[in-house]
Amino acid sequence: MLHVSHLRGREILHVSHLRGREMLHVSHLRGREMLHATRYYEQSHERSMTLWTLKGVIINNNLQILHETQVRFDADLPEFRTHGGVVATEDGHTITAPTLLWVKALDLLLDQMKLAGADYMNITAISGTAQQHGSVYWQRGAQHTLQSLEASKFLHEQLARSFSTPNSPVWMDSSTTTQCRQLEQAVGGAQKLAEITGSTAYERFTASQIAKLSQTKPSVYNNTERISLVSSFACSLFLGDYADIDYSDGSGMNLLDIHSKEWSQICLDATAPNLIDKLGTPVASSSIQGPISQYFVERFDFNPDCKVASFTGDNPASLIGMCLTEGNIAVSLGTSDTLFLWLRSPQTLLEGHILCNPVDKEAYMALLWSVADNPRLNTVSQSQTRGLHGHYCGQSLITLVLTLFHSPRQEAYMALLCFKNGSLTRERVRDDCAEGSWELFNELLDSTPRGNFGNMGLYFDEQEIIPFVKGDHRFNKANDRVQRFTSMEVEVRALVEGQFLAKRAHAEDLGFNIEAGSRIIATGGASNNKSILQVLSDVFNAPVYVQEAANSAMLGSAYQAKHALVAEHTSFSEMTSCLSPPVLACQPYKDASQVYNPMVGRYRRLIKSILDLK
Repeated sequence: MLHVSHLRGREILHVSHLRGREMLHVSHLRGREMLHATRYYEQSHERSMTLWTLKGVIINNNLQILHETQVRFDADLPEFRTHGGVVATEDGHTITAPTLLWVKALDLLLDQMKLAGADYMNITAISGTAQQHGSVYWQRGAQHTLQSLEASKFLHEQLARSFSTPNSPVWMDSSTTTQCRQLEQAVGGAQKLAEITGSTAYERFTASQIAKLSQTKPSVYNNTERISLVSSFACSLFLGDYADIDYSDGSGMNLLDIHSKEWSQICLDATAPNLIDKLGTPVASSSIQGPISQYFVERFDFNPDCKVASFTGDNPASLIGMCLTEGNIAVSLGTSDTLFLWLRSPQTLLEGHILCNPVDKEAYMALLWSVADNPRLNTVSQSQTRGLHGHYCGQSLITLVLTLFHSPRQEAYMALLCFKNGSLTRERVRDDCAEGSWELFNELLDSTPRGNFGNMGLYFDEQEIIPFVKGDHRFNKANDRVQRFTSMEVEVRALVEGQFLAKRAHAEDLGFNIEAGSRIIATGGASNNKSILQVLSDVFNAPVYVQEAANSAMLGSAYQAKHALVAEHTSFSEMTSCLSPPVLACQPYKDASQVYNPMVGRYRRLIKSILDLK
């Protein structure tokens, strides 16, 4: 993602790689401009294919889009022979992207934006976001090349021989199961690894990818001078030197000690020899890494005083883009079931991740993922699927987000949970019970009382990870299994209540509790369905507010670019206070806690009974 914004009469430039997508975004900020580029991934629901694009967008001070420019990887750069921006082997597990593809796309994008009228001279700072876990391998001598770029030549021409391996492993890769087990064994088990790095070993994580390279291609590894994440790689291009990895993106590698925020020696030793010499020093996400490379000053007329801030991963950037405050919960009823939540102490999650907070270097965020609905990925093993981000691959999910930017005096943490069965499951029940009509669906939902006469349903069309359950499970008031409910009304309410009870139960299992003043911020496709929002409000016993939320990672990286410049004298919440507040949609009924508190405990018992049968 490339992002430029004006600040104090100038602009901020931001580049990011977001789930396989690239977007260039220019917006006015306080009467000036903001430029933003994001590499992004889109999945066509009809054709089940991915589309990787470098896209430029101009927006005004209110973040309204004024202009768009894009470079399509497959169509505009066919010489790289990618499909959906990646190259997959026949086994379907090894998935990479040509590193030079990203460089050449940036060449094209910057030229197109300049032709469209972007004034790079007013840019004040550059920051960015990128797909997490992906890695880039610079060969010996590449640093000298970065430091001595010639303005008369394209970046891709000068960097063509700068990578020890031409293809970068991306988050979709699941070829490193052996290395994952080796890493866990070396540090004392999965639990110990999670305690150190915030995660057990995952195939897509950078440590296992580095270990695979070291073991299978030792000469390539030995010829590698520096290893970057995709975010720090993009940052390096603008810096004209090797950029350091930020805490937040670095905590998705299985290498960073998330408590000391230094590389873990035991993890380094278990991964590859002399690895610390190839990683640099981790830094805060909001830190300034240096001035922009002279190459961009001479070739594109950037201001020589333009600063390059740290780049971060797409998940941390999404967290930033939500702009939530203490106690707020954000629920995106869209394509992914993802739950961010604020915690008072870090939790060790064997099926999730604790990440350093990109806004507050003393805080953390946690993530739990499920595997999404991707036909190709459904063929891999459970060990491999646990390494895939749920919301990257599917179209059938909901997102639930909770977060807090806390006082520096009190440690706080952020957690994110992902669930697979969301919108498509609701649509399936809508079709079965309401003739495909949301209006009739809502009438059925509204006609039943809270608590559903004691009936409870749990619906998992696809194999869920949290919990690891599949199929429809219906229970009557006596907790006896039933094949079907007595009416369509009961079926509809059982579905909606069951989905939100699951979200609340697993959030509480991580240490989150609804408190006085807590709010739910609803976004996404179903946020305009007041009947569904009312159930959400009742189950969580908190008011629901509606907020338009598009491109949260893109906006988050935009905010981070500005925050890097003002962090010393302005808090993040103060910086974003000018944004429009969400609108109240509904409030919980007075008996909501009396009805749903016992049902949360009942949900846990029923899930246990389902798992015990397996």
